[in-house]
Amino acid sequence: MSAPPGPAVLPVRDAVRRCLADLDLGPDDTVLMGCSGGADSLALAAALAHTSQRVGRSTRRPGWPVRAGAVIVDHGLQAGSAAVAAATAATCRELGLDPVLVITAKVQERGSPEEAARAARYQAFETAIAEYGARALLLGHSLDDQAEQVLLALARGSGARSLAGIPPARGPYRRPLLGLTRADLAAACHAQGLTPWQDPTNAESGEGAPLRNRVRHELLPALERVLGPGTTRALARTATLARADVDLLDALAASLLDNARVGEHAFRVEALRAAPPATRTRALRQAALAAGASPADTTSRQIAQLDALLVNWRGQGAVSLAGGTQGWRECGNLYLGSISDRYLGSMPDR
Repeated sequence: MSAPPGPAVLPVRDAVRRCLADLDLGPDDTVLMGCSGGADSLALAAALAHTSQRVGRSTRRPGWPVRAGAVIVDHGLQAGSAAVAAATAATCRELGLDPVLVITAKVQERGSPEEAARAARYQAFETAIAEYGARALLLGHSLDDQAEQVLLALARGSGARSLAGIPPARGPYRRPLLGLTRADLAAACHAQGLTPWQDPTNAESGEGAPLRNRVRHELLPALERVLGPGTTRALARTATLARADVDLLDALAASLLDNARVGEHAFRVEALRAAPPATRTRALRQAALAAGASPADTTSRQIAQLDALLVNWRGQGAVSLAGGTQGWRECGNLYLGSISDRYLGSMPDR
């Protein structure tokens, strides 16, 4: 199934090679990747299978192979999904990946179908990472995915962190293909004789289709027509530029919390209030999440109410945050915790 590398294949291999080099892998390390069978992840699977055969810390001497495997998640949401997962697993084995795991996900019936499937998928990934002690799990998100994410963030009025789009690295997850388009990855599959699976749900468009599909099939093509070719790449570039800024602001916010801390979830009001708003509100969000607030449900309005305890204090009561967490002011300190922490006086730093 392999073919001599050509102009369509080399950029994908180079992207994966840079990713593995950044991980500083040893010969006993394991790297996994998530494979749906679509063009993006199949191109990633082929590149990982090839590149993992020679990984080293220096280009001046031969490298060593690392263990490279694939995780295929069967969400069970479509007829024939088990057969698709089995066929994808067979292709990954033919490419030389080992281990190749097929995990049947348990999709919970809450939230949107897309969010529920994503949560189940990442739970399966976490299981595989733990089982094999993997240093990283690679994902096949592309430049087009990044552009779609930025557009969705703009439409929702999100802040800079959301405009920074899909992170190239977070925890054990790596996304080496964010600089390549879907067309690039489809061409790499074609050049290697790989036949991707076409997910029928990705082709849905029009009223009633998932929002991301409508952005992909309707909005982005319209923007390319009106604003000119290159709009998709420009949106992805916006994410890259925004990420550098928000990473710095997040680091400053973390430092602010450390300087203001008087307990695990307690902070001096004066130290927080003196900080610039951009740093202060980020610090408050970080503190809320660390105290148990749900990341997905913590809103800018809640953070603004928490900020008012610092900069517009009029004796107001506690602020309710997502996940049953509260924030309140007492004796010159800002506290975050559960309702029981507040009323039973169980905060160890009071």
